[in-house]
Amino acid sequence: MTTLFERADWEPLAAAHAARVDTLLADHLARRQRREKHPVEDFLFTYYPTRPNQLRVWHPGPGIRLRGGTQYKEKKGYRYSEDVADLDPDEIARRTDSITWIHQLLSATAGRQPQFGCFGLHEWAMVYRTADIRHDWPLRLGSTGTDQVVESHKIACSHYDAFRFFTTPARPLNLLQPTREAQPSLEQGGCLHANMDLYKWSTKLMPFTPSSLVLDCFELARDIRTLDMRASPYDFTALGYSPIEIETPTGKATYAAAQRAFADRAGPLRLQLATLCEQLLTT
Repeated sequence: MTTLFERADWEPLAAAHAARVDTLLADHLARRQRREKHPVEDFLFTYYPTRPNQLRVWHPGPGIRLRGGTQYKEKKGYRYSEDVADLDPDEIARRTDSITWIHQLLSATAGRQPQFGCFGLHEWAMVYRTADIRHDWPLRLGSTGTDQVVESHKIACSHYDAFRFFTTPARPLNLLQPTREAQPSLEQGGCLHANMDLYKWSTKLMPFTPSSLVLDCFELARDIRTLDMRASPYDFTALGYSPIEIETPTGKATYAAAQRAFADRAGPLRLQLATLCEQLLTT
């Protein structure tokens, strides 16, 4: 079943979406204009490939047809006929394998018990016993203190795209050895990176993903990134980020509580994306 939106119906929605994007990205774009890097917030535009101008394009999602949507005429994933634009079923069919894999991952993760005992040690394992640190910022405890934290804790990272950045000496210390192939059988909803990646999957599914869902996932990823870096071995106090000292009982409790709150936020978004995949696969 489809719904036809007249121009007067959908243009205000598109404008509101663009305004929301402009508000979310204002600081990032201002820094980019000044050619100023930010080690925390730039992550959403360096690690994830979606560009700000791509986020500004409003996508209504499946089942919505847009009268007068001439700007969608040349956009990939759309078809345009008789002054009406909607999603192109041929593009959905072409991407069936990708949609199926994403659905498998999202569904498996949603059905798995979340774990809250990792304490963000993946970031510490990425700088273990190396002078080649990923960010040009000081380590809060120095190299020796950072190594001691890694060696005195159980490392239990289940996320492949975090584990693959572990230093060589840190890899054997992890209780799991994640691979890309095993990703659907390992990811769980307590993992910060698995929840941050909901933004990645929402954009991988564009233009099929409703833009409101994409931005909800973006906001979640932005907030998680802040926690991830506050709990990391880096000292970002000069940027206004107070550290979460996960090497202490108080820091561990703070981290785990925030992790649970993010898992609660991520759960409904993950289910919305899984439902979207199901809808696309039955189109």
